[in-house]
Amino acid sequence: MEGALSELGNPERRSPSIHVGGTNGKGSVASTIASVLRRRGLRVGLYTSPHLCSLTERFQIDGRPADPEVLTAVADDVRGVILGHGLTFFEACTVLAFQYFARENVEVQVVEVGLGGRLDATNVLRPRVSVLTNVDLDHADFLGDTKEAIAAEKAGILKPDVPAVTAEADPGPLAVFRRRAGEVGAPLTVLDPAEITGLVVEHDRTLLELETAPWGPLSLQTPLVGAHQAVNAALAVRALECLPDGLRPRSGPEVVEGVATVEWPGRDQIRVVHGVEWLFDVAHNTAGVLSLVRVLDGIDLPSPRVALIGVLGDKRWDEMLPPLLARVDGAILTQPPSAPSQRRWEPREAALQAENDLKDRGIEAPWVRVEPEFESALGAARDAAPGGTVIVTGSCHTVGDALRSLELEPFPDPGG
Repeated sequence: MEGALSELGNPERRSPSIHVGGTNGKGSVASTIASVLRRRGLRVGLYTSPHLCSLTERFQIDGRPADPEVLTAVADDVRGVILGHGLTFFEACTVLAFQYFARENVEVQVVEVGLGGRLDATNVLRPRVSVLTNVDLDHADFLGDTKEAIAAEKAGILKPDVPAVTAEADPGPLAVFRRRAGEVGAPLTVLDPAEITGLVVEHDRTLLELETAPWGPLSLQTPLVGAHQAVNAALAVRALECLPDGLRPRSGPEVVEGVATVEWPGRDQIRVVHGVEWLFDVAHNTAGVLSLVRVLDGIDLPSPRVALIGVLGDKRWDEMLPPLLARVDGAILTQPPSAPSQRRWEPREAALQAENDLKDRGIEAPWVRVEPEFESALGAARDAAPGGTVIVTGSCHTVGDALRSLELEPFPDPGG
């Protein structure tokens, strides 16, 4: 990565950056930071992964996915360098993002870590602030099989003299973060959950109160639903507090408006289609599903509730399915067509194991059907929830494929 970027004149250094890592919530935090900085009046590049429906979603400027023709032209410019250095797909995308943002003269870049941190392609950055959301057991085959081991990989984005913020509350991973921050000389701010007050989770928004040093007390609301999104919003604000003059928001209203207008689809997102309420959530690991079920427990969704679930085969679906099935009237397990062939799960095996697990716990299992063909599964879920709610979850692939099939744009054209 360093060799490729050096050959291109180091486009990643053309504008200041904010680096966002962690297990869950990275995209929500990064998109919230970017939204506030747009309200600050800056031209903001946002690089995230994976995408839902189109690769262009990964490369946003001022809240809009990249124009395909422009992105293709930039890709043509960097193709030789990418091939010459033998970069992987994600490394190539990261180089493309930095070159695209440099060409389009963004004034600040908000960059989400892809996987881990220490060896991630994005870790070439020298950011103005580093953000670590949290740590959970995910990608254990790459990052380690304990939270502490994974935390050590995540903490690899911490840099000397670069302020860092985290919302991690588990003592084990937090100790790893503190130790690494001390070793490299990165001032670390830890968000205490008690700092978030006035928490209210509604059907279409989350409200919270947060005391800040630069702007005083703020009454915030985010369209991202759930108590976990209150933590993500507060963490984003803490990161913004660490920015230097020229980047830091100038007033409380800029922060409030930016948090309130963030767009981050597929995260407890509710859309109504032909009289059926659809909730889309990309929960792709155990922690993500637990956040989703807290939302399901906390808001009033019309019944019947039917879950359309597609999980990748290398995820802990044995842990993910039982809490979700315990909160729905029925479920259809399917295979998202965009899932890589080598990562596909066995929904029949998963259905049987989840039903047995619920019975062992004395919990009555809902009806569960297996429909491997995705379009048929989507239609069956819709038909099984007349006047009710379809909950689409399990992976970004499942949510993206459903949005595409339903002809719902993740980022609607504001002028269209």
